[in-house]
Amino acid sequence: MDPRTTLAERIADVQIVVGRVANCVEKVVSAQQNPLVIGGDCTITVGVVAGFLRSQPDLALLYMDGGLDATTPAAYRLGRLDSTGMAHLVAEPHCERELSEIGPRYPLMPGRNIVPFGYALGEPLASERDFPARHDISGCPISSLEGCVAEAAVRARSHLESIAARFLIHFDLDVIDFSDFPAADVLQPKEGMTFEDAFVALRIFCVSPKFGGLVVTEFNPDHDDKNGTLAKQLIQGLAQALESQGARPDLVR
Repeated sequence: MDPRTTLAERIADVQIVVGRVANCVEKVVSAQQNPLVIGGDCTITVGVVAGFLRSQPDLALLYMDGGLDATTPAAYRLGRLDSTGMAHLVAEPHCERELSEIGPRYPLMPGRNIVPFGYALGEPLASERDFPARHDISGCPISSLEGCVAEAAVRARSHLESIAARFLIHFDLDVIDFSDFPAADVLQPKEGMTFEDAFVALRIFCVSPKFGGLVVTEFNPDHDDKNGTLAKQLIQGLAQALESQGARPDLVR
């Protein structure tokens, strides 16, 4: 986030990017392909969902993220829009309508069709604590996954398959503990999944016949070494997850 910009300027920039992503994803889904979107921050997923819905309205969303992204620009003191992605998807009050209304329906996603996985509550704490119940969202916080990641992923996948014809996966690298894989754009000073556990879960989700696409966010190459060690590890993990499904996703650049 550039502190020299206003919120209105940042919203306008995000709106342009989200709109372009939506157009690209619409073409991929219309061609009966599964999009693979390598994005920047979590607002990218707003565009992916918007584009997907134009061709496939019966959609669920698995939200693998270190947080719920449930705050609104007005309530978040740091002012980063990437912490507001899910709030815009479900049209949380006081979100920016330029983003919430960018798709073919409003809200873009009913909360009951979103399954958060691996998250910890962020700030403002009171708002995030009430957010899931307010939108009929149930998921798997990081505190529930110790020693049973694979089992929890199987249950979450079964639920996703039961509620929609297809499901997307939002995969923010900050769901992984920064001490284990220090590649996320923003350091999350809280417990996260191990790299191994995160990709065990991802492979379980990708093997589903209802897997519809994957969005990867928050990789910061400046955190990598000169040999690209973290990037290579990430690419290998993603390739194995997608190969396990036999999917040939179409990369959205």
